[in-house]
Amino acid sequence: MKQSDRIQAVIFDMDGVLTDSEPLINAAAVAMFQEIGLEVRPEDFIPFIGTGENRYLGGVAEKYCFPIEISSAKKRTYEIYLELAPAQLRSFPGAQRMVALCREAGLKVAVASSADRIKVTANLKIIGLPPESWDTVISGNDVQHKKPAPDIFLAAAARLQIAPSYCTVVEDTAHGIQAAKAAGMRCVVLTQTFPAEALPGADVLRPTLEEIELGDLLG
Repeated sequence: MKQSDRIQAVIFDMDGVLTDSEPLINAAAVAMFQEIGLEVRPEDFIPFIGTGENRYLGGVAEKYCFPIEISSAKKRTYEIYLELAPAQLRSFPGAQRMVALCREAGLKVAVASSADRIKVTANLKIIGLPPESWDTVISGNDVQHKKPAPDIFLAAAARLQIAPSYCTVVEDTAHGIQAAKAAGMRCVVLTQTFPAEALPGADVLRPTLEEIELGDLLG
């Protein structure tokens, strides 16, 4: 059986794939740390992109040997983020078209993000792809282990009732590629967050969503 006969679902990462939320969560995190007395740099967060907010904030705190209470730090970061997002958050060009293309091809569509549910829900509503418009939405709250562990993609496949080998993931980070491959899934990767040389293991590399074709997803 050819892979094009097997792929039945496309699982999209959210941040960096559907929407350019990284600058906003970065600004919110920098502001949160400033409020509690630590000056951090926006680039401090780069190694932790795509790993969920616990690691995103906790990794930077560890770098500076600065103790934080992660629940309250995350709560405040989200408060700042949700003040910024309604006016500033946008979907990437091609997001709506890509989801529609999958639907027209008879594919299931899902979102699987390491972000907490509050951020996932807010982002999807703001960009006009609300949670109810997907076959399933998995957030970081739904799994114990975040990317690069495969849990989040395996949870999406289980909710869709589709075998992992029948799923394609659309990602933008090395952690996401590792998670997709560990889950046994095809992985199409965008180079709009990191350069191609920082994204080993992808089945297909494309600059943006607008340049993904159906064949890239099906194999």
